[in-house]
Amino acid sequence: MFDRFVQFVRDTFGETDGFIPLHEPRFTGNEKAYVNDAIDSTFVSSVGRYVDRFEEQIREYTGAPYAIATVNGTAALHIALVLAGVERDDLVLTQPLSFVATSNAIAYTGAEPCFIDIDLNTLSLSPEKLSAFLDSQTEIRNGSCYHIASGKRVSACVPMHTFGHPARIEAIVQICTTHHIAVVEDAAESLGSTYQGKQTGTFGLLGTYSFNGNKTITCGGGGMVVTNDEQLGKLGKHLTTQAKVPHKWEFNHDQTGYNYRLPNLNAAMACAQMEQLDGFIANKQQLAGFYQAFFQTTPYQFIQQPADSQSNFWLNAVLLNDRQERDEFLAYTNSKGIMTRPAWTLLTKLPMLSHCLHDDSTNAQYIEDRLVNIPSSVRLT
Repeated sequence: MFDRFVQFVRDTFGETDGFIPLHEPRFTGNEKAYVNDAIDSTFVSSVGRYVDRFEEQIREYTGAPYAIATVNGTAALHIALVLAGVERDDLVLTQPLSFVATSNAIAYTGAEPCFIDIDLNTLSLSPEKLSAFLDSQTEIRNGSCYHIASGKRVSACVPMHTFGHPARIEAIVQICTTHHIAVVEDAAESLGSTYQGKQTGTFGLLGTYSFNGNKTITCGGGGMVVTNDEQLGKLGKHLTTQAKVPHKWEFNHDQTGYNYRLPNLNAAMACAQMEQLDGFIANKQQLAGFYQAFFQTTPYQFIQQPADSQSNFWLNAVLLNDRQERDEFLAYTNSKGIMTRPAWTLLTKLPMLSHCLHDDSTNAQYIEDRLVNIPSSVRLT
């Protein structure tokens, strides 16, 4: 079957014998024109009209009234956690199946991640396991949630919309609200994905996106924080610009700030990419349909979008029967010039996180042992 898959991918992407990457960017619009315009303006750093336009585009697209452009998605998640009130020695609930940037951003605040297992159908944080953990291991004191055994405050929860598939985010937000926990959505991979018709990233107190080179749209790097909260929206803009107090010439800063603003040069490319986002997603959804039809004729399970959701299908994925078969599939496809990759090593297994609290990770381990991401670029054919 492995050889059939290789041929199917080559036929689908119209590439007879060359290398087929996992996910490469597409620059088919106004990218060069806008970048050249930014260069001609001489505003290539963190001040410029393309930064403002990009933030406006994200507000219009997501429906969030406040958007703060940042230099990358990890910076966006870090500042979102700061805005959510996460402090040193707090616990932040998240999932073990995620890219390391999720836990890194938590570590930047001085807090520690606490890992809760995922759903098999969404690949994201399980509401049932989240509820069971909170009901059995935490208590509410003075309006805040505390982990009983460690005495640490549980200040935030970071569900990640894995590979662009929406988590059951409404249930997660409801559970966290009951327990006085702020929800910060890691929507780095899911711009354009919706749950019950609403954009991912807009359910929690704050949400964050990434525009890294391998995302559905990219500006080389780039991130964004979105929120419905006016106070947090204004504070986020202030903190990401070194907390500089506006003045025509004086340099006054009223608190510790961050050099997290997105350069205008990158924002110019992002604006051009945003103009093509809907077309990119439609193309990727069509590709997912092709994969789904192919894998119905095999013993393997293609990862489909969850119920009540529309996925951007950032990275398509398939489940093999076990880890040995997964590794055989990875070795064969990569040897044939078809780039495939396993899921991330579970965060609970990384040396700098091995001491962190974690619940049962049965589902996450099942996925790590079997999942392979397969070529998912926007097709040009």
